[in-house]
Amino acid sequence: TGTVWTASAHIITAVVGSGVLSLAWSVAQLGWVGGAAAIVFFAGVTVVQSSLLAECYVSRGHPERGGLIRNKSYMNAVRFYLGERRQMLSGFFLSISLFGSGVVYTLTTATSMR
Repeated sequence: TGTVWTASAHIITAVVGSGVLSLAWSVAQLGWVGGAAAIVFFAGVTVVQSSLLAECYVSRGHPERGGLIRNKSYMNAVRFYLGERRQMLSGFFLSISLFGSGVVYTLTTATSMR
């Protein structure tokens, strides 16, 4: 019972994401100065976070093994730097964060479609 317009809306929402679709509303609520400042601030946070994650990809000089160690996942890097116990704790919070993001995207998409 769908139309081309509803199919297009679903595709755009799935590809672009509801977070980007609500960006214009968020910037409008903050105003020109606050919205631009928020975008620049979060772009800076993204650059720093990406740099830190990229640095964790190759670990230099393990005391027992020596050489370079390639961490193939975020959890491998956490285990290497923080240990097994903190890896479990980090994995728990990471799972909660991913679940929460999924719920928020689902609710935002449903609200946008309504």
